[in-house]
Amino acid sequence: MRKIKGTILAAEPLTDRIKALRICAAEGAVLPDYTPGSHVEFDLPDGGTRAYSLISFDAKFDNPDHYLVAVQLEGEGQGGSKFMHTLGVGDAISFTGPKNDFPLNIDVPAVLLAGGIGITPMISMASALVAAQQDVKLIFAGRTEADMAYRTALQNALGDRVTLHFDALSGVINLDAIISDLESADLYVCGPRQMIDAVRTKAEVAGIAPGRIHFELFSAPTPSGEDTPFEVQINDGTVFTIPAGRSIIDVLEENDVDVMYDCQRGDCGICQCDVLEGVPDHRDVVLTQAERDAGDVMQICVSRAKTPRLVLDI
Repeated sequence: MRKIKGTILAAEPLTDRIKALRICAAEGAVLPDYTPGSHVEFDLPDGGTRAYSLISFDAKFDNPDHYLVAVQLEGEGQGGSKFMHTLGVGDAISFTGPKNDFPLNIDVPAVLLAGGIGITPMISMASALVAAQQDVKLIFAGRTEADMAYRTALQNALGDRVTLHFDALSGVINLDAIISDLESADLYVCGPRQMIDAVRTKAEVAGIAPGRIHFELFSAPTPSGEDTPFEVQINDGTVFTIPAGRSIIDVLEENDVDVMYDCQRGDCGICQCDVLEGVPDHRDVVLTQAERDAGDVMQICVSRAKTPRLVLDI
């Protein structure tokens, strides 16, 4: 994908851990249009990339003169957020054009549920729904008020359409109540894995059609201290060892095996492949519980193995 060269226009702390970056295209180039839920991937000094959602409070998605992202500093991450937090006004950065793995259906009423930094794509969604005069309710949950970026701006922009929930004051948010109140609305969820897993489970129990629940995971996969190496065999008989701390995609790519993928967080489903033998250790948020129990497909960007070897249809 073609890279865009950009310059930091403004860098503003929003909380102790979250920093907003306003970015323009360098040399007067035009930034591509985008849609609510889109993200761009920024290039990191180590050769990797990190994706951040594009934020718009005014529903201006066509011919944008800048992009706005908010970056939460992650102490246990892979260093991407630390680099982004070093950026200041005038610094150069390169990034991809917008991609959207979390599209909004503006023709249907929506309930938007955000946990922590998962608020970022929801801002653009809420502004688009309001501009289209569509029914929308935004529920923004965080540990404390001080942890929640843009809380005041959202209250000013959305009024009684937004509800703030502080875990430290009110305890864990009542997901059952949110799901039971959906009526004809679709539910969009963005936040940590525990929130997404809980919503999907409760929605399934409540009989909500899977197509009405949309989600994006806002955490990069982190290696578990209990991970162990395992083997992957592909269609030509070649066997690769997947060490702890590396994904199947990492190892296949470095050995010139062509695989399709996008998010590398386990939430888009593009890297899904068939499992011919072995038992996968599912760590995605794409598959239903029934699909996990069947064990015949897996997301190779994050999932691992419960058996010494997996035979994959690759």
